[in-house]
Amino acid sequence: MTKIKRDILDLSYEELAAYLKSAGETRFRASQVFEWIYQKQVRSFDEMSNLSSGLRAQLSRQFTMVNNVETRQCLVSTDGTTKFLFTLADGEEIETVLIPTAARVTLCVSTQAGCKFGCRFCASGIGGWKRNLSCAEILSQILYMKKAVGDRRLSHIVFMGVGEPLDNYDNLMMAIRNINSPKGVNIAARRITISTCGLVGKIEKLAREGLQIELAVSLHGANDASRNVLMPANKK
Repeated sequence: MTKIKRDILDLSYEELAAYLKSAGETRFRASQVFEWIYQKQVRSFDEMSNLSSGLRAQLSRQFTMVNNVETRQCLVSTDGTTKFLFTLADGEEIETVLIPTAARVTLCVSTQAGCKFGCRFCASGIGGWKRNLSCAEILSQILYMKKAVGDRRLSHIVFMGVGEPLDNYDNLMMAIRNINSPKGVNIAARRITISTCGLVGKIEKLAREGLQIELAVSLHGANDASRNVLMPANKK
């Protein structure tokens, strides 16, 4: 039976360091691998030239490094805002939006294919909910855009794309830790924002994470009666 390899983008730094230690390598190797992936943005273990050929071969046997997103369409607004329609490996589609200004470059990231919460003003759930994105699929949007912006640096990440971020909690948090890590994408916690329709239990769980990330709660109604109509999640 063929072993299903794990995408290396699904690993935290600590998980990768633990694996390499079990393989007889030092933690420093994990730093090198993360640098290749998140800073130099290589898409092949063979390109990691400061690793031994044996370690590169071992990583290739154990993990995958695939392009999790493929551009299907790209639309550019007059103000430079650029919307990317991405196709995932299984044919599902998500959107990622690049929002440049003079002071910052913000990336709006999707966390699910479709959405199950049915907010009346949002198009994400029109086709229903399909599935959660993996941590690797979330991070792949960001790595793709790091190349797309060229010399400009991604400064802010907002989870306001397709899907309800807190409904994909575990993969979201793994991605955020790799985004925030100095060894990963290296974006400051206070420049990362999660937008939610208001999943109270998950908001409380998020508060216990010890991360100084921002939280945006979509209200869209001046009172419970109007919000119940616009956002069914409000009834819970």
